[in-house]
Amino acid sequence: MYILETMTMPEFTKYLRQTKTIVFPFGTIEEHGRHLPLHTDSFIVQQVLLLAAKKRKFFLAPTVPYGVCTATRDHPGTIGIAPETLRTLARDLVSEAHRKGLRNVVLVSGHGGSLHMAALRETAETLVDRLSGLRVAVFSPYDLLWKELSSISETPDDSHAGELETSIMLFLERSTVKGRSPAEYPCFPRPLVVKDKVRYWKGGVWGDPGKATAEKGKRAITVIAEKVIEVIDMMERTR
Repeated sequence: MYILETMTMPEFTKYLRQTKTIVFPFGTIEEHGRHLPLHTDSFIVQQVLLLAAKKRKFFLAPTVPYGVCTATRDHPGTIGIAPETLRTLARDLVSEAHRKGLRNVVLVSGHGGSLHMAALRETAETLVDRLSGLRVAVFSPYDLLWKELSSISETPDDSHAGELETSIMLFLERSTVKGRSPAEYPCFPRPLVVKDKVRYWKGGVWGDPGKATAEKGKRAITVIAEKVIEVIDMMERTR
């Protein structure tokens, strides 16, 4: 595995002759109910990419642990950043990777927030126009694989800290799952933008964690890792 943070300069130069692809994982420090750790998004995306790295050659960058969190901003534990901060960070990371000779860049987010993903996509749109030979893919598994992952979950409209994420954490690191939060389905008064989101979403769960199993988590992780590999293969075929 080509783990960027642990390699030396000579190793980087050597591996660059074998692949021009780098993957940047993005996560959050964000509430995930009363039962999952704050680093759930970061941990899941990191573990998925480590699994993919066993099957394909690519540079795996350290996970960016902070993201844009809007709906959970006022919940205990969430430490978010502004969209402009994420755009700047993503721009600098991709630009530096390109300057070092990398040409295929994958931005994979374990967090699927709309403003968070919009910031990453906007950055990618700008950079592919500006940097010669650059190819960028941006996705969150929960958006790209909605149908596949929904088929694993028993819970209709399962989402944040619900059945699927709890299942994945049970499979990856059961000791971090502290019981189960009650099922919850928040009801925001759309299209109004409300200030006190905790009022409408007290428990910070969207779905039913009680239906989670490690077996479902294993299936989900496999599906996500396969999609990452598929995206990398597609980028490397597009010259």
